[in-house]
Amino acid sequence: MSRLLLIEPDDAHRAATQALLANSGFSVDAISHAEADVDLSRYRAIVANATALADSDELSRLAAIPLVVLAPGGSIPEAVRVIKQGAADYLRLPLEDDQLIAAIERSFSHIARTDKPVQEPRQSFPMIGRSEAMQELFSRIRKVAPTNSTVLIEGESGTGKELVARALHDASLRAQAPLITLNCTTVPSDLIESELFGYDSAEHAARRGLVDAAHGGTLFLDEIAELPLEAQTKLLRLVLQGESRPVGSSEARSINVRLIVATHRNLAKLTESGQFRDDLYYRLNVIKLPLPPLRERAEDIPHLAEHLLERTTEKLSCSKLRFSKDASEVMRRYQWPGNVRELKNAIERAAILCEGEEIDSELLAIDLDTATDSTEGSTQLSENTSLEDYFVNFVREHEDHLTETEIAEKLGISRKSLWERRQRLNIPRRKTRQRGPRRPSS
Repeated sequence: MSRLLLIEPDDAHRAATQALLANSGFSVDAISHAEADVDLSRYRAIVANATALADSDELSRLAAIPLVVLAPGGSIPEAVRVIKQGAADYLRLPLEDDQLIAAIERSFSHIARTDKPVQEPRQSFPMIGRSEAMQELFSRIRKVAPTNSTVLIEGESGTGKELVARALHDASLRAQAPLITLNCTTVPSDLIESELFGYDSAEHAARRGLVDAAHGGTLFLDEIAELPLEAQTKLLRLVLQGESRPVGSSEARSINVRLIVATHRNLAKLTESGQFRDDLYYRLNVIKLPLPPLRERAEDIPHLAEHLLERTTEKLSCSKLRFSKDASEVMRRYQWPGNVRELKNAIERAAILCEGEEIDSELLAIDLDTATDSTEGSTQLSENTSLEDYFVNFVREHEDHLTETEIAEKLGISRKSLWERRQRLNIPRRKTRQRGPRRPSS
């Protein structure tokens, strides 16, 4: 029989919870407040009301064994703090009896997971960056990768969030298992639930979902902010209980998967507006890896550009190319609103059009008037021109002769991101010009 310690300051709630746990097969000791002389080694887990935890030192001491925190009207910042300080789970009151029992049973494996020594990554990761920000990112990847912790990657479009997810997987103990990737913007909202969890109904043949496909490995959900609320609910169940239920089925399946998510949006603000579940957010926000935009690490651009050029010439099977001095200078000064993706596209386009052995600034199609010295500030393209101004001017200049897909590619962003920025900056699409009748082919 598992022995639990219940810490609950309210007499009535303490008695009721103790009875519930005892009826569920646990041996329970109950106290009103955490006491310094309690012998924690006697217990397999602790259930504590957040109001009984006086300070962070007390929380850290209790979290030496699995700790389930119960929070009346809990907040996201408190949840993040509690989880980061070692608690196995954080539950908002009121809750169903079976939710508490399930949380306690899950907590029994918490120490077994977190006490594993951090191992060196099995593989190196294909990311470029000598800047302090990137070196810090690489260091955190090495520390986080061998664990099973959920990771939230934050960064602008085109910064390489999928590369970070792959690095985490390749350096993990799950490296030999599959890494399954889904960009939540690529699947219609009414289909994404079945895409993730599969479906099993009398009307249709059963179909395996991506969650099942990732069993034993890693599931990477890019642009997690676009996940519909119904799918967020099912994802929360996967995170909390390790279960997946196909659409149309009443039977849940146990799933062993490590979850990595990414977004270019502010999830905390989305929770405030009700567009993202707050209970899912703080469980995704266990480990946060911020990915700096390219304009904030200009010292990486020369090395990164050379690496991308080498890969591009190999891909195109063309002769070795080099950058001219003015091309290198313009690349350094330009702000790259589309980040690494925009740099990669610019280099590939230049390599295709290059007729000699040297790529000049004209082939890169970078407007010198929109370039600025990166040391003068990360948010300005010139003295009076912001990144948003650049975006507006670029779209208006090219929308008459380029498609939306082509504009997005040149900016190094997705078509959905282009649409979102149009809405935010109030740049409606111009009506398509009517074309004259086609001439008959000869």
